Amino acid sequence: MDASEKYTAIIQQVYAIPKGKVASYGAIAKLAGLPGYARYVGQVLKTLPEDTQVPWHRVLNSQGKISFTLGSDAHDRQAQRLAAEGITLIKGKVTKAYFMN
Repeated sequence: MDASEKYTAIIQQVYAIPKGKVASYGAIAKLAGLPGYARYVGQVLKTLPEDTQVPWHRVLNSQGKISFTLGSDAHDRQAQRLAAEGITLIKGKVTKAYFMN
């Protein structure tokens, strides 16, 4: 799989996360056919333009937390987007109930 195919596979899986649900970087990598590429998923999402329609905010780390630094603009933006979909953070963490199956 070349870089373009990897990128496309990752973006497709992020789009497949239903509204009101989340997935981990590792789960997206696995679903995209790239097990072990969780960090690569993060790099792909990091390069998205500011006005992207890709629901990047639904991707969290394996602990169910936002990976951005707490209190940063990026962290706050992601938390706000999750809240707008009815996803609540408890002590900075999303409960397992919000993870897609």
